[in-house]
Amino acid sequence: MHFQKRISWLLVLSVAVGLLPGTSGAQDYPSRPIKVVVGFPPGGGTDVAARIVTQEMSKGLGQPFLIENKPGAAGTLGAAEAARSAPDGYTLLVTPGGHAIFGAIFKSLPFHSVNSFDWISNIITIPFFIVVPAGSEFKNLADVVAKAKAEPGTIAFGSTGPGSTHHLGIELLGSRTGVKFLHVPYRGDAPIITALLASEIHFSIVTPTQAIENVKAGKFRALAVTSNTRYAGLPEVPTVEQTLAISNFDLRSWFAIAAPSGTPKSVIDRLNVEVRKAVDVPEVKARLVAMGGEPAAGTPEAMRERVASELATWTKTVDDASIAKQ
Repeated sequence: MHFQKRISWLLVLSVAVGLLPGTSGAQDYPSRPIKVVVGFPPGGGTDVAARIVTQEMSKGLGQPFLIENKPGAAGTLGAAEAARSAPDGYTLLVTPGGHAIFGAIFKSLPFHSVNSFDWISNIITIPFFIVVPAGSEFKNLADVVAKAKAEPGTIAFGSTGPGSTHHLGIELLGSRTGVKFLHVPYRGDAPIITALLASEIHFSIVTPTQAIENVKAGKFRALAVTSNTRYAGLPEVPTVEQTLAISNFDLRSWFAIAAPSGTPKSVIDRLNVEVRKAVDVPEVKARLVAMGGEPAAGTPEAMRERVASELATWTKTVDDASIAKQ
């Protein structure tokens, strides 16, 4: 009799615990609209990727996603807002590959680039192309490296600003090849294109859409793609690894979705399933490819590992190049 009473009390307790807030798991999630913070203005790549994937996700989750643009401080304002939000699955963050640079280039942040978030999934990856003006003396990337070795600090490249992926990507290349390039910062991608066309700089890295458009128009010559595999849109262009015979060089930006740290695993898993489903829809995939991206949803664990690995790489790159932290 005593044993039966004990079992009864355990059953009652288990039911009571199941009624506590936050214990119902993913079965009741979501029950209201989900806010998605984007740390950049409307119309930019991060914003467009966020709208494409969440619009499709809303179909599976039965709730709308509300995009909240919070631009400023290179995307850190939006990331900070998401990090301090309640970890209940109703505030998410869509952020670009530059997120992994935050902890490397800023002296202090109100969040940790990796640990302040529960990573849900990658959405797409975006390689870069190293390009030169069509009339350049450089026929391949090995030519650029050889000239930079012979004349250190004279071969100029353009970037979208100190600490940007464009900047650190070339610093990483310089570190791997033992050369020093001359950094010329610009205010965005458009001025870089103009500078290249005017031969004000020797080379730069640009996005796939910019590369394809200008290579096909005969304005640029693409020397290499920065990913470790060739790009389907320009399959004739070799990778950096292939043209320089170096290993483990894989520079790609990305767009990913995350939640504040402490979000229930059941909610993260549910969202991960919906991201994967959304990215696999042909119409969604086509729109992401049109952005120059390669659709690539994955596991929460893989996304977290990617951010952590890139943070370590960029921290070393910044330190090795003696780049002043902002």
